[in-house]
Formats: sequence, structure tokens, C-alpha cells
Amino acid sequence: MSALYRSRRRIGALVVTSSLVLAGAAVLIARPADAASTDVVITEVYGGGGNSGAPYQNDFVELTNNSSAPVDVSGWSIQYASSTGSSWQVTKLTGSIAPGTAYLVQEGGGAGNGQPLPTANATGTIPMSASTGKVALVTNQTALACGATCHADAGVKDYVGFGTATDSETAPAPGLSNTTSAARIDPAKDTDNNGADFAAGNPSPGTLTGGPAEPPVDAKIHDIQGAGHRSPLEGKQVANVPGVVTVKGSNGFWFQDPQPDADPATSEGLFVFTSSAPTVSVGDAVTVEGSVAEFRPGGSGGTTNLTTTELTNPKVTVTGTAAVPAPTLVGPGGRVPPSTVIEDDASGDVETTSTAFDPASDGLDFWESLEGMWLGINQPEVTGPTSSFRELSVVPAGAGVRTVRGGILLQKTDSNPERVLLDDVLTTIPDAKTGDKLAGVVTGVLDYSFGNFKLLPTTPPTVVDGGVKRETTKASSPVQLSVATFNVENLDPSDGDTKFDGLAEAVVHNLASPDILGLEEVQDDDGAVNSGDTSAEKTLGMLTAAIVKAGGPQYTWKQIDPVNNKEGGEPGGNIRVAFLYRTDKAVKFVDTPGGDSTTATTIVTDPAGRPHLSASPGRIDPANDAWAATRVPLAGEFKWHGQTVFVVVNHFSSKGGDNPLWGRFQPPVQVTAAKRHQQAGVVRGFVDQILAKDKGANVVVLGDLNDFDWSETADILVGSGKTALIDLPRTLPLPERYSYVFEGNSQILDQILISQNLRPASAYDVVHMNAEFPDQISDHDPQVVKLIPLPSWVR
Repeated sequence: MSALYRSRRRIGALVVTSSLVLAGAAVLIARPADAASTDVVITEVYGGGGNSGAPYQNDFVELTNNSSAPVDVSGWSIQYASSTGSSWQVTKLTGSIAPGTAYLVQEGGGAGNGQPLPTANATGTIPMSASTGKVALVTNQTALACGATCHADAGVKDYVGFGTATDSETAPAPGLSNTTSAARIDPAKDTDNNGADFAAGNPSPGTLTGGPAEPPVDAKIHDIQGAGHRSPLEGKQVANVPGVVTVKGSNGFWFQDPQPDADPATSEGLFVFTSSAPTVSVGDAVTVEGSVAEFRPGGSGGTTNLTTTELTNPKVTVTGTAAVPAPTLVGPGGRVPPSTVIEDDASGDVETTSTAFDPASDGLDFWESLEGMWLGINQPEVTGPTSSFRELSVVPAGAGVRTVRGGILLQKTDSNPERVLLDDVLTTIPDAKTGDKLAGVVTGVLDYSFGNFKLLPTTPPTVVDGGVKRETTKASSPVQLSVATFNVENLDPSDGDTKFDGLAEAVVHNLASPDILGLEEVQDDDGAVNSGDTSAEKTLGMLTAAIVKAGGPQYTWKQIDPVNNKEGGEPGGNIRVAFLYRTDKAVKFVDTPGGDSTTATTIVTDPAGRPHLSASPGRIDPANDAWAATRVPLAGEFKWHGQTVFVVVNHFSSKGGDNPLWGRFQPPVQVTAAKRHQQAGVVRGFVDQILAKDKGANVVVLGDLNDFDWSETADILVGSGKTALIDLPRTLPLPERYSYVFEGNSQILDQILISQNLRPASAYDVVHMNAEFPDQISDHDPQVVKLIPLPSWVR
């Protein structure tokens, strides 16, 4: 019997995946293992869990009770040894197995690929081999001491050797893989011959095998894909699925039906997972038989990803050759994606909730309806630089609110569903920058991974230069105080001269040597080495020396070393915020001792009632839980032509851990937002203390806030009434409102806020010199404001 045809049901018995038993029911006592088991047997063994291409994250062993009474397995165990090994690992069992039911034992996992197992009855951590090994059901919980040959041991209830195992019942079950398990052909039959009793096929944990073969269902690709995020035929065997091979990959191929149905919601393309290099060729006309599966990319780190539909354990028949279907055009003249909405009617998991599937209005559904198809985009426009992962964001012509330099702006009500990423799975992706175009019609097959739909070209696209250059800002006048913020992206001495010189050029030539520079992501002197040394004196000394070498002025710095390994960032790096300020101009730092990593600076007053910092530099409320595993803000008191200016540099908690825009949970849950709201509240409270002493105080709050200009984080910092701060990004026209580009979306993460009295004389500039370019020295654009601080009596 072909394992591809085996049914996951049992004829003549109620199928229940539970270990519950009726109160007062008789419980069978185990009999000696001197004959084929008549009650509890091993019905399935799988060791590929979590590996590449695995459908499930964990290995498992499935048991079945074939008797008419419950069997108590408390005190029993599942044990495992390698194919030639004599050392046995033990997973203890508990509870009872009701008649005719399955009992699932979860074991270890590999790299986290696949979906979680159904709820297990017992859980262990044994890392089983994906291909060959030995599994024993033992009526005690003591590791077997019978060496490498244990099938006849008195404590062994049932035994399965598979692959090249040197011990088995008569002959071993077939060798397995990351995508196949060994399942008992008939769970009610145990002939003590693993080779005859078991067949390799698709893993099906927690259900029963056996019964006559269920014939596969004839289907078309659009039947398999269905109008939804998961296949309506998931888990079923299908046959005679026709199509033409469009693209070959390293472990499978895509094929497409040249005779589509009339429903635009159902894709006509599908991936066939062959696990090794496929033998078909592009242009082959084929029919495929296999099992419909949903593969969730990303392993244990991809639980928020959508699944992709595929056929596994395929039998492929080449029936001839045929023309590859013409690419379905996306954009003007073809299928036009929605313009603003990713998913507007979902609340939770789009794969399980009864959400309307609407490709015409929802971007998530639009791209899902094209999954696996051969597509084309005419002269796609580049909205973000080629990433280090060789991904490139593009949109069809005419999409979205475009930035002044050709990007596409992320807004509160528009996440830009027109975007799609090109990826280098099948060919190289060239370097490109925001504002470039790609020549001609770029073709590829549509896939999904790492929270994004991706077009996989088969030939390298040709870049047409869009002419975007790195910006520079004007130098401040003698009466203007220029204050800038710059995330220098994990800067430490091991980065070498190239990065330090690049940052120095940016400070001198792009930022025009600002008077005060707030830095984020300054690492300690040995970078990621976890030595316990938190000093950044060498890091900052190298940067200031590089600025002088680049023709700039002499800067000095102020910062406070963090508590070792307590403030987030790269392990061992101890990132922190810091001030640089020029020593050749009117700006002076008010150096008030007393600040350290755990001491909070407070607001004190002089005899005239004017506010000052109790420690400058000083940290803002470092004991507050808001700063757990996060950089503590640094406050500094400066003088400019005799006027006091308070500057606070920040680096709030990152968005790492939030749901992706294109994930299965809609709307995406921003689990990290609450932390930033708390942090904004602490900083706003500190500013309020200054303004309570002098409502006309000169205050600048700046840094990498890791949140948008329209976010609640920004709202909290701004505040309300006469003491509201001015959030300078909000003063820019929409097409200029960005400092960062993530997966092709231009957005604000870095911000400068100023007190009301500074606004009339302010000039603000986000200097676009990094985020739009693949050869960036940081992933953030710096920004600068030019101010004229005035005395209180003038205000």
C-alpha cells in the first residue's frame, strides 16, 4: 500500500484524540512483551521536527490503544537510541489511553521550522534522528540496559527500528526524512515486523492510521489554493493536478495552470516541495500527485508568518512540454493592488477567524490570491535600498503617497499594500536606492517569507538610476545654536576606520558640524566582547579624532557608562546615548558632578529661582522600570551666549517583537508600544519639572524614539496646553516626513521636539544621507535644528 494513500482514520472505531477515560472503567494491566502487542502499540514515529522543510516543529511518537478497555500508562516511558546506539534516552508517560484513541508524545525539535504539534499527552526533549533510529515503548521508566539490541527485552511493550537501525522487530521500517514519518499501516495489526507494519508518509500527529486506502482527489491548482489563506484541501491527497513548470528552486518547483478559472481570488500557481533538487524542467507539462500542506516559514521565529500552500511527497509525471503562461501583470494595465488597506475586517488570526477574503480591497488578500503565480511588474519603482539580506522593495507605478525622493510614506491609515519585496532566492538582486527604477517588465514567482510577500525573479533586474544624491544641510549662522541627533548604529572601535571616517564625513559635510550632537547606539570600547568593561572613551575618542581628520572642528563628549549588560542592544556592547559638543564656539557645557549610572538627575533652582540640573550630565530616573533592558536618557545643561539650554537625548525601546505588517495577526499587535509609552511619560514628566520652574525654559528633546510622528509615544512627549512641546517632524510636509526606511516604507523614528519659545526662530532639517542608500554608514538619517535661544525677559 502506498503511504501516500493511507488514511488518517480507523474503520469501525470511534476516532478520539484524547487520553480521558470513563470513571470506574477497567484499566488493563500490561502483559509481558513476548508476543505482538494486543493493546497499546506504537503507531507513528517522526524525527524531522523543526528541521529544514519540516511540517512540524517537534519530533513525536504516537501510541494507540487497540483494546476495548482503557490502559494506564503511568509509570511507562518512550525511549530512544540512535540506529547503532546502546544508550537510551527516556520520556516518562502519565495518564491512561482510552480504547481506540491516540496518545501523542512530543519530543525535541531542530531549528524551529514548521508548525506546532497538536497538544501532546506527554512531553520530552529527546532529539530523534530524522532518518534512522530506534524507539521503544517500555513498561517502566528506567533506561534500558540491554545495549543495542532491545526489541525482545522483558520491559519492552512495543519496538520500532527505522532506516538503517541495527535492531528492529524482524526488519526495520523505512528510512525517513524531515518531511516523512513512519506510520503503522493498520493500527489494529502488529505482526512484529516493522518493515511490513510501517510505511513512510506525511506526518499526522495525534490521529489514527489504518483502514482501506482513501483514494486521492482529482484537483486543479485553484481548487487547492482556494479563496483564503489556507487550502480547503489541507491534509488531503490530491492527484492529476495539471500545470506547466514555471520556476525551479533548490528543493522544489512552481507550476501553474494555463487554463485558469474565472475567480481572481484563487491563485493558479503552486509550489511542489521535492526536498531535493527537482528533475523537471521549466516548460514541462506535468501532472502532480501529493499531499496538500501549509508550510509556515521562519521556524520558531516565524509563528506570526502566514503559511504558504504546497504539495509534499509528490509523484510528478511529465506529460510533454508547453509554453510557460504569460506573466500576470501587477499594476497599471493588470491586477492593481489595493492602495491603503492591508486588512480592514480582521480581528486576530486571519487563518482561523471568519474574515471575509477580499483581494479587491485588502492587500493581504490581494497578494495571497497570487501566491505561487508567475507575475510581472512593468518598470517597478524602488522605494527602499537593497538590504543586507538582498531584498529590494518595489511598487508599481503610481502607488501611494510618495516622498520627495521617490520613496513611499508609511502613514497611520496607509501601510502601503502596493509594496512587494524582490528577493535573491533564485538570482542575484543588484544594489539599488530609493528613487531608482528597474528596466522593463520584472518577472518572477510570488512567495512569502519573514513577514512579507516576495517576488522571486529568475534573472537579475537592471537598475535605472533615479539620480537621488545624499543631502547636506546649511551651516548655522553665528547666532544660531545647531542641535542634531544621529543614531550611529552600534559604533565601537572594531568597526574600523571606514565607519568612523564615514560618520565623520557625515558630521562635517552633511550635518555642517552642529554645535551639539546627540548620539545613539554608542558601544563600549570592546564592542560585543562581554568583558564587563562598559567604558566608551576609546569609541568616542576615535570618532572625535576622525571628525578633525575630516576637516571638522574639535568636539568633546559627555556620557555616563551604563550598568553592564542591563540596557539592551547587542550582547556585551553596552550601547548608550551620548553628547558631542564643539569646543570652538559659544556653546558651553555646564558640568555639574554627581551623575552616574544609577543616580537620577533632578531639577534644582538657583537663588533667582532659575532651574538647573542637579547633575549634568545626568540620567533621568534610571531606577524606573521603564528603562529595564533599555537605554536610560541622558540630560545635559548647556550655555549658549549666556542662555541655558536643556537637552535630553533618548533611545527608546525597539519595535522588535511587534507583529509584522504582513503577518497572520491583523491588525498587527504592537506589543512593544506600551513600553515606549511608559518611557515617554517619564521623559515628559522630567520636562514638566523644568517648565514648572521656568515656563520659558529652552528645552530640546531628541533621539531615536523608535516610534512614528503620529504615534501615542509622540503624543505623550508633546503633551498639551501652554507647555506642549513642538514635534518638529509634524511640521514638515508629508513627503518630507521620514528618517528611516524599513522594508521599503519611509517613516519617522528619530525625532526632535522643542519647547514653545524656541519655535519662532527654528529651522529644521532631516538630512537624507543614509536610509535610502544600500551603502549606508547607519540605517538612520540624522536631523538637525537651528535655534536662537532667548532670555526669559525677551520671551
